[in-house]
Amino acid sequence: MNAPTPTGPTGTDIATLVQDDRVDVSLYTDPHLFELEMDRIFNRTWVWVAHESEVPNAGDFKTAMVGRQPVIVTRDRRGGINVLLNRCRHRGASVCEAPRGHANGFTCPYHAWSYALDGKLRGIPYPDGYGDDLEKKDFPLHRLKVDSYAGMVFASFDHEVQPLADFLGPARHWMDLFMKQGAGYPIKVQGEHTFRFKGNWKIQLENTTDGYHFPIVHRSWMSSVDAETAEMLSFMTDEKAVTHALGNGHSVMVMVPEHVDLDQDDGTEQLQERFGHIVEELSREFAPEKVRRIVRSLHGAGFNLNLFPNVAMSMSFFRVLRPVSVTETEIRHMALGLDGGPEIVNRERLRIHEHFQGPFGFGSPDDSEAWDRVQRGATAGPGLPIMVNRGLPRERHEGDGRVSHATDETGMREAYAMWKAMMTDGR
Repeated sequence: MNAPTPTGPTGTDIATLVQDDRVDVSLYTDPHLFELEMDRIFNRTWVWVAHESEVPNAGDFKTAMVGRQPVIVTRDRRGGINVLLNRCRHRGASVCEAPRGHANGFTCPYHAWSYALDGKLRGIPYPDGYGDDLEKKDFPLHRLKVDSYAGMVFASFDHEVQPLADFLGPARHWMDLFMKQGAGYPIKVQGEHTFRFKGNWKIQLENTTDGYHFPIVHRSWMSSVDAETAEMLSFMTDEKAVTHALGNGHSVMVMVPEHVDLDQDDGTEQLQERFGHIVEELSREFAPEKVRRIVRSLHGAGFNLNLFPNVAMSMSFFRVLRPVSVTETEIRHMALGLDGGPEIVNRERLRIHEHFQGPFGFGSPDDSEAWDRVQRGATAGPGLPIMVNRGLPRERHEGDGRVSHATDETGMREAYAMWKAMMTDGR
C-alpha cells in the first residue's frame, strides 16, 4: 500500500511548498508543519549534541536536546560517548537536571531507580514488590545511535539512519579545515550563552550562509572594529567569496578566502596591530612561524559551515539551534579555544567572541532582531512567498555541488531541498 501524500496547511501537498526560487510562508507559521518536522527531521536524522571537549573524561556529562526531547551525553568508563534519553524507565521523571558535570551514574529522584553512565539499570529499591516480573536488563535508559566526526558528536533516534560519514559527505572536508584554527592544538569549548528569539528555527538556519545581510544588519559591528578587521570581512564584491551547496542540506559560505586553510600561508598577510601584545608574549616561547600561525587563526576559520539541521561551525564558534515551537527558537553560542594552548590566546578569543556573539556584543542582538522581524512580517500577506532566488542566474555546478557568490541564497536553497526531501518521504 502506498503511503499517503504528506500535506501541509489546508491539505496542500507539502512538495508544492518548496520551489527552486521560493518557499511558502507557512514553513514559518504552520503548527502542523512544525509537528511533522519534529518527527520527520529531528527524530530521523543526525542531530548535533556535543563537542568531545565537553565530556573529556569518564563520568563527564552534559544535557542537551534532540528536537524537543531531552537527552544526556555521557562519557562512560570505557571511554565511549553515549546519548541517553533523559527519562526514567519507571514513571518517566528526568534523571538529570544539571546542564553539565561529573557523576558515577544517574538516579531518579522520584523512586531512586539508578542507572550507569552507559544507561544500564543498576538498582531498584525494594525489588521484592516486582516478584519475577522485572529484569533489570530490559529497562535501561533509552539509547540513541551515536557517531562523531572531527570531535563533533551527533545522535539519532533512528538506528537505521544512514552512516554519519555519508550524511556529512563533502562537509567533512570543511569540518577538517575548521578545526585547523587550533594552530596545532585541539579545539575546545570554553564557554557558551543561550538566548531565544520569537521566530521559526528555519529563519536562523538560513542566516548562517546569508552573506547578503552582513554589511546591512551588522553596520554597528563593522564601525566598532579596527580597519584591518573591517577590511578582512569586506567580501561583498570579492569574487573568491563564494557559497557551496554540499548536499543533504549542508552548505558553506567563504568570507575570508585566504583563511580557508590556515595551514597555508604565503607570508604576505600583515598581522593586525591590535594583536601586537600577543605576538610579543608568544615570541618569548615560540618560534616566529608558530607565533604567526596562532595569531592568524585568532578570528577562526574564514568561513561559516552550516550542518543541517541544527549546528553551524561559524568562523570561531558553534551556533546551535533548538526548535521550541513554530514561533520560538533557542540559540546557543559556544566560544572556542585552544585546548592546552597559550592562555593569552584563549582570553583574546573570548574577547573577540564577546564583541560579536556575546549577549552584550554587536552581532547577536542585531541578528535576533532581524529574525524576530521576519517572523512578525510572515503573518502579513499569507499568500506571498519567501523568496530565495538571489544568485540563481550565476549559480554553477562545481566539484561536489552548486557554487555561487557568498551573497547569494545557494545555502538556503540547499537546506530547503533537504527539508522537502525529508518532509515528503512518506514514512
